[in-house]
Amino acid sequence: MNERIKEIEQQCWSHRVDGTLIDGQLHFDTQKFAELIVRECMEWCDAHATINGTAQQIRDSIKKDFGVEE
Repeated sequence: MNERIKEIEQQCWSHRVDGTLIDGQLHFDTQKFAELIVRECMEWCDAHATINGTAQQIRDSIKKDFGVEE
C-alpha cells in the first residue's frame, strides 16, 4: 500500500461499531474505508479531469497515485 491508502486506513479505526462503544477493542470500519477511497477518487477526478483529458488517462493516473497493481 502507498502512503495515501495508509492515511485513509488510519481514519477508519475506532472503538465504536454502529455507534456502540466496544470495550478496549478497535474496530475497522470497512464501509467508511470504501467511502473515503471513493470520495478521494472523486476529488482527484474533479481536480485532474480538465488537465488529463480522457478517462483512460484519469484511470491510469489514479492507479499510479494509489499504487494499484494489476
